[in-house]
Amino acid sequence: MTRRNLGLSIAAGLVLAALLGWAFAPRPLEVETARARVGAFEATIDEDARTRLAERYLISAPLAGQLQRVTLREGDPVAAGQVVATLLPALPPLFDERTRRELEARVAVAEASLVRARTAVEAAGVTLQRASTELTRTEALARQGFVAPNRIDADRLAAQAAARQRDSAVAGEQVARQELEQARAALGVVRAGAAGGAAPAFALRSPVAGRVLRLRVQSEAALTLGTPVLEVGDVAALEIVAELLTTDAVQTAPGSAVHIERWGGPGLLQGRVRRVEPAGFTKVSALGVEAQRVNVVIDFTSPRAQWAALGDGYRVGVRIVTISRPEVLTVPVSAVFPLPAAAAASAAVPGAASAAAAAGAASGAAMAHAVFRVEGGRARLQPVELAARNGS
Repeated sequence: MTRRNLGLSIAAGLVLAALLGWAFAPRPLEVETARARVGAFEATIDEDARTRLAERYLISAPLAGQLQRVTLREGDPVAAGQVVATLLPALPPLFDERTRRELEARVAVAEASLVRARTAVEAAGVTLQRASTELTRTEALARQGFVAPNRIDADRLAAQAAARQRDSAVAGEQVARQELEQARAALGVVRAGAAGGAAPAFALRSPVAGRVLRLRVQSEAALTLGTPVLEVGDVAALEIVAELLTTDAVQTAPGSAVHIERWGGPGLLQGRVRRVEPAGFTKVSALGVEAQRVNVVIDFTSPRAQWAALGDGYRVGVRIVTISRPEVLTVPVSAVFPLPAAAAASAAVPGAASAAAAAGAASGAAMAHAVFRVEGGRARLQPVELAARNGS
């Protein structure tokens, strides 16, 4: 082989080696990057919920008789004490002593209920006064810098809860008074019939101001004692009930902030958790899966004018805030991945970053996590500690 052919062979070999090296050399991958930011963070429990009236009142026939046609319709407004139906008593020819005793006992029970309701109003007033005094004292200390902001929020929530409790007690007293008047009127009608006089028409009255929710009987009909006639309630006193999994309910505390969405109107509404019911129940899904759930009751904190279009039984979505931090290091959920124990031990870096990541559930205590940190155009493995997650 001549020197010229040898040179060409060497050159061809070098070119081939270069081509093979270029073909099999690792190439940089295109990746999506995002900045780790310090900002506000919220972890929430998302669930479907529904609205309901805080109190519903069922008006029934206090004695047997002929119901006159009800002129009210569902949705009509009613005032407290307004006549909603008229009943013509049907008294037996021979007055029954047992009936008289039953009505007298009903009057006695109604009187005792009224006394209890008045006591509840007094107790609620004392609770409200104490909560208001404590709030005033806390606000004065806060202006001097001696009280943390979360203490002010807690005292304000306690004052709001006490005010609602007082309003509920006042409404309960009004209902008890109406029930006592109805019981006394029914007893008077029966006594008049027993004395041989003509039994007057008996008026069924609404115990509270509100609207007619449902008509059980609308046309003229003969009713027996205790037959339901209609339901009334105050549509302005709406609350929200969400059926949470028991594992989520243990993370929910009274006073937790709630974001209300998917309610049919613009923007978000705000609310607060009032009560987590102590007893759970079993609910079967459409797929036949059983789950233990518990009711969580939520009050609106947004102005009434913003959610005035909502009614009883409307569907809404709620996001209950379980963790809220003003300034934490946050990274997108797609950037975080679980790290095997062996890799975590080899990649452990003193002072690993602590981040609040965006995902749906809390991380396990034994599970290590990491992100890739871009440094000089290269991806470096960076272990992180997850404090909490959410769904964004």
